[in-house]
Amino acid sequence: MRTFIALILMLSLMTACKTTSAQNSALLGSLAGATIGALTFKNKVSGAAIGGGAGLLVGYIVGNEMDKYDQTQMSNTLETMPSGSRSTWTNPDTYTHYEAIPEPTHQYSDGRIERDVTLKAKMANGKTETVYAKAYRQPDGSWQLVQ
Repeated sequence: MRTFIALILMLSLMTACKTTSAQNSALLGSLAGATIGALTFKNKVSGAAIGGGAGLLVGYIVGNEMDKYDQTQMSNTLETMPSGSRSTWTNPDTYTHYEAIPEPTHQYSDGRIERDVTLKAKMANGKTETVYAKAYRQPDGSWQLVQ
């Protein structure tokens, strides 16, 4: 019975991990792992510590991968889309719909390349957020958003 309850708790928390950032996913994974470890190991403290560590790692990886998908889409938008055009995508894991509108590129005398962008995100729960950000091209060709 304890194993069944632990499994249900873990699945519930893993579902919650899909809608959060890497850091929040790591926290939730750690909590789920510690709970499962404490319920399944004879030594409750050791089980919680081992489960918490494993859950932390798994939660961070899951959250980080979902962030990378959106970063890749944004980087592609900033690299290839003309100024004022609209780029849209939907994250397949979180179902968040994004709309990005890049502005003209600016190159500074020190060689930095910057581009302003308006990013609108409509989450699965219907909440919408708009962010006006600057993006700087990194040496590897990717773009780093700075709000």
